[in-house]
Amino acid sequence: MEEKSFLDRMLGHLRETCKYSTGYPKDLGLSRVIHFTSEREFVQLLHQGYPVVVAFTIRGNYTKHLDQVLEVAAAEFYPHVKFLRVECPKYPGFCITRQRKEYPFIEIFHSPEQAANRGRVGGPNITKYSAKALPNVHKFG
Repeated sequence: MEEKSFLDRMLGHLRETCKYSTGYPKDLGLSRVIHFTSEREFVQLLHQGYPVVVAFTIRGNYTKHLDQVLEVAAAEFYPHVKFLRVECPKYPGFCITRQRKEYPFIEIFHSPEQAANRGRVGGPNITKYSAKALPNVHKFG
């Protein structure tokens, strides 16, 4: 078997030991990224008391790289921050409310209780999300 060059060994070592790599992360265990299924579930997740980082995505090369970065970040910040991925073509209603046209993008959500306890939550991508997890009631006529 051919011995690896010094450069190959060094790059291999860097990939194994660096927190953030350009390659697919290794040995992270089970995925900590939650896949969006409904706004109700999102609200329940918010009320667990942790900030929620939401990645709004569509299929593409940028999304593949973002998925890898999300996996690493979710493993690193677990359980203090929750990471959620929304596939916007599957859930357009939730994504359209963000009023953004370029994908993928990330926003951080805090429940109103978290925001009140921590003082002022600022920044264009930090959102206080207030919603009641009640079924929609439609009135006819």
